[in-house]
Amino acid sequence: MTKRADPIAIIGAGSWGTALGKLLGDQGLAVRLWVYEADVCDALRRTGTNPVYLPEVPLGETVSYHTAFEEALSGAALACFVTPSHVLREVATACARDVPENAAILSATKGMESDTAMLPAEVLADVLGEGVLGRLAALSGPSFAVEVARGLPTAVTVAARDEKVGRALQETFATPAFRVYLSSDVKGVQFGGAVKNVIAIATGIADGLGLGHNARAALITRGLAEMMRLGQRMGADPLTLSGLSGLGDLVLTCTSELSRNRTLGFRIGRGEALDRITAGTPMVAEGVRTSTAVVRLAERLNVEVPISRQVHEILHDGKPPRVAVHELMARELKAEQPPSIHTS
Repeated sequence: MTKRADPIAIIGAGSWGTALGKLLGDQGLAVRLWVYEADVCDALRRTGTNPVYLPEVPLGETVSYHTAFEEALSGAALACFVTPSHVLREVATACARDVPENAAILSATKGMESDTAMLPAEVLADVLGEGVLGRLAALSGPSFAVEVARGLPTAVTVAARDEKVGRALQETFATPAFRVYLSSDVKGVQFGGAVKNVIAIATGIADGLGLGHNARAALITRGLAEMMRLGQRMGADPLTLSGLSGLGDLVLTCTSELSRNRTLGFRIGRGEALDRITAGTPMVAEGVRTSTAVVRLAERLNVEVPISRQVHEILHDGKPPRVAVHELMARELKAEQPPSIHTS
């Protein structure tokens, strides 16, 4: 298990991976950051900053940068995967033989695999083998990378089947500005971090259409109910989804201009095309692909997800946003079922 003197490998140098590298490096820990892009890796080595994903935030002297999996993972006590969800399986497969046999495995990826609707830790277990389940954990919560990198107060949740693994990770990541809570609900912690991105796109679309604060509040509240219905059916604890990695992350992502998913939705609500928006930025809005996974999972489990379905149809079927809003408002009237542990 992770000891403070052991090297930590972070697989993925986007904004979140870079921020976690800074968080750990600032504690004096030996961090090896695996970087996909050779030019970004060169810039990190020259300047100690990530010019593409987290500019003007210097990383510590104990952070090193690598494009070879073997260099990043050799002897690591912890392998932290922080890639976009749609490339996680490919990256994990490519580096599987280099992951040390006894290393803890942490997923800090938010999203779901589109084709399988698998959560990131499930993808890692599928690729690395069931033998990693006891060493596998997930980290999620309301945490914009730039604010974490700047040392602003943040609270997240780490979930692990093995309490010893979870507590060791809790102690490794915790700082006076980065509070880490412990959970055993690995599925629930990841599920909230994935589905909230879809709801954030919905709130962004509503804001782009100028529908007002009432509509935003309704989408967040009913979006939470949607998350709880589907999450409980797939085995997540509804109480987890009312916590940091569920409600907390949902509120943050639906209300802030720093949110890539809300921003993408806002631009769609203003009339821009999805392909134009995604072509103009290296950042990934996870909710675009996650919307497909959520709809497929809901169909398989026979759960209603009206907001996620409308987002999917806007993004992937070309439905006009105002038509989607009309269809949501014109649904059959019913009694409210507030999000609770009794939601079914």
